[in-house]
Amino acid sequence: MSNHQYAEVPSGSRPVTTTDSDFDAYGTPTAGTPIVAPMPLGHDGMPAPVPSAFSLSSTTTPRDSTYNPYGEPMGTPNNNSAPLLQHSPADAMYGSGGKEATYLSAGRKRPFYKRPWFYLLLVVAVVVIALAVALPVTLIHKHDGSSASGGSSSGGGGSGGGGGGGGGGKGSTALATSGGNGSTITTDDGSTFVYNNPYGGFWVSDPSNPFNNSARPNSWTPPISGAWTWGQDHIFGVNLGGLFVLEPFIVPSLFQSYPSAVDEWTLSEAIVAAGQNLTQVLEDHYSTFIQEEDIAQIAGAGLNWIRLPIPFWAIEAWQDVGVDPGSTTPVAEPFLAKVCWQYILRVLAWCRKYGLRVNLDLHTIPGSQNGYNHSGRLGQVNFMAGIMGYANAQRALDYIRTITEFVSQPEYIDLIPVFSIVNEALVSTIGIDQITSFYLQAHDMIRGITGLGEGNGPFIVIHDGFLGINTWSDFLQGSDRIMIDTHPYFAFDGQPNNAPIDQPLQGSSVQGQFGGPWPMQACNAWAASMNQSRENFGVTIAGEFSNGINDCGLWVRGVNITPSYAGNCTEFSNADLWTDEIKNGFLNFQLASMDALRDWFFWTWKIGNDSTGSVQSPLWSYQLGLQGGWIPPDPRVALGTCQALGVDTPQFNGSFQPWQTGGPGAGTIVPSSTSQFGLFPPTSIAGVPAGQVNLIPTYTSSRGPLTLPPPTFTATVTVSTGDGWFDTADTAQYVTAVANCEYPDAWSAQNSPVPATACGAMSALGGAAPVTTTPVATPAVPPAATTAPQPTAPGAVLTSISSTAPAVSRTTSGAGAVTTSTSVPVVPPAATVRR
Repeated sequence: MSNHQYAEVPSGSRPVTTTDSDFDAYGTPTAGTPIVAPMPLGHDGMPAPVPSAFSLSSTTTPRDSTYNPYGEPMGTPNNNSAPLLQHSPADAMYGSGGKEATYLSAGRKRPFYKRPWFYLLLVVAVVVIALAVALPVTLIHKHDGSSASGGSSSGGGGSGGGGGGGGGGKGSTALATSGGNGSTITTDDGSTFVYNNPYGGFWVSDPSNPFNNSARPNSWTPPISGAWTWGQDHIFGVNLGGLFVLEPFIVPSLFQSYPSAVDEWTLSEAIVAAGQNLTQVLEDHYSTFIQEEDIAQIAGAGLNWIRLPIPFWAIEAWQDVGVDPGSTTPVAEPFLAKVCWQYILRVLAWCRKYGLRVNLDLHTIPGSQNGYNHSGRLGQVNFMAGIMGYANAQRALDYIRTITEFVSQPEYIDLIPVFSIVNEALVSTIGIDQITSFYLQAHDMIRGITGLGEGNGPFIVIHDGFLGINTWSDFLQGSDRIMIDTHPYFAFDGQPNNAPIDQPLQGSSVQGQFGGPWPMQACNAWAASMNQSRENFGVTIAGEFSNGINDCGLWVRGVNITPSYAGNCTEFSNADLWTDEIKNGFLNFQLASMDALRDWFFWTWKIGNDSTGSVQSPLWSYQLGLQGGWIPPDPRVALGTCQALGVDTPQFNGSFQPWQTGGPGAGTIVPSSTSQFGLFPPTSIAGVPAGQVNLIPTYTSSRGPLTLPPPTFTATVTVSTGDGWFDTADTAQYVTAVANCEYPDAWSAQNSPVPATACGAMSALGGAAPVTTTPVATPAVPPAATTAPQPTAPGAVLTSISSTAPAVSRTTSGAGAVTTSTSVPVVPPAATVRR
């Protein structure tokens, strides 16, 4: 207890800073180490973050909300429906004790820049390059080609892909290809900044091998080329929210310029209506909101992962998604299609350079999976719900397939080992059985591309759907590497949440510590359930959380939506007004949250300025919290917080069942799941009258696959760059509208009646068969692709329904083989909504 971060600092002394040596091999504070979290503002124990080459502007911002005032009535989804302090430790979510696993290299040779002969070479280098290299700089001559060995499969004949390559970075003639703390970084535009990383991290940038995976963000995280051990290595991550999926509260000044805009759909329309060039406006945002120095600062803050939300329109947008009632004009998706992909590639290259792994998050789904503004369009849920629910799911599977093909390439699989396929599906509207059938279909499609078992493609992440993570304890047991994601926020629990943060810290006897009830509440609410989910489900993460104890902040709940907070929001929206007690309270709340969640991604890294030039949602900005002192400069100091507060919760032992991480048994889904959920589409869909699912519109598979292009490079590259398509056998067609059929607006069809004609309608479901899989013995070779049945002419009705992309539901032989059951499917029961 004496070495916990709440230890008292002697009067008049400067707080003792922490370094890597203050922790043992597992990242746990060593005995006797005087670790103190609440340090005076400006004395956070590490150099203050260097101001970004890009100063916060109108195009920067934080997180949108889970509130839908424009659509049909629905409850506010949350993970904590009980009011503040009504939770008991028995309700808690996650473990607090135990050791934090770390990665420390043993026997590493002394860097040659610390050897005498280096200085002789340095003198020569000074003459040649005129002091262009700052210490310490390592000249790398041996390239790590582990992530780039072998060429990527050619495939698919992709059409209409991601709008051109690029984003891979420019060639460089500079000698420096790697460096550590204090080294100078020269960016593509010629500007420079100093890399501050006191935790043993180093960057690697090799123009001849842009897929070099040698970099590491800190000493306790394995380099990208190293093995990540789930349950032992831990995620300390941030989201890059608002970069490629625009949210009003993250980039408020951009939305303030167009007062009618409430989401990216209406923002895009407003920009065009104002006579401005949509491409120019959004490219300016993509190129300035997050820059290389941001990624370097993330690595220098003791973090090791980034969750990168991307939109489906990075692949394509449709110019005709149907018509609204009473209209004959097709509705076009107004999103800027394909352009952001080159900037996504740029961010991925930066993450590789600084050793940060990526959770690639498909944040938007056609038709909207939740009706929230961060799904692309505020309003209705038209994914797996309503008469266009299945058709939108068909499109979603195609886009998931395209992304899977890209990230499974050898050039990217180590950098992007996690793929979140649907963000925050609103399961209370969709139905848990219906979404499970979709997830099973997506799982089988993905593993049909990647093969089964560890190392074959990314982990698949599903969100808990606001039902709570323990609702999913028995989900698809035996599946291959599915991870559960939860987004615990007090801000959206619908409660007034007016307990003060600047009151003495409850649960601690240490004087001068603040936070009131909030730190203990985080431990009670989240610690036990997170650990229980790890025991029951498998790998469990918090893909989003923040410092927001309430919903104060400009547009946190949405444009012009009044917060639920019972008091005056001004004190929470303006960090300039905060006292040291308030900052210390938020710091302790953050420490407790980090300890309770253990594997987490803060939402979000950066909140942009509003039109007045200030950040109006400071509790949602990790970067601002680092600068202001209410985010810890080293996340490891959070370990043990809950235990120190007296919260005793069950612990996770760090070992998952083998099948949960791609070991023996992965891909052998229990028969009860395949029989109950193996039928896709399901026999009932929310919003569709009973017995009429076979009459709702569908798309037909009749166009070539969509391929995301790889980056292009100006320097001579000596390794494979990939072609965007991993599985050459995957040649099945993508969906498109049935010719001459009129569809209702796919984004606004909840109240549309079932069409009276059979044009574009799906068939009866009797031809579909459940999916079963067999154990994986060795890495599976993806089987040959098959093509889904298609109508032979406009207006034709399908005689059977199957996946629109290759799945593992076909018969093969050999190791990792998969089979198709011929038994009569069991009809899924009606959806049970749990909250």
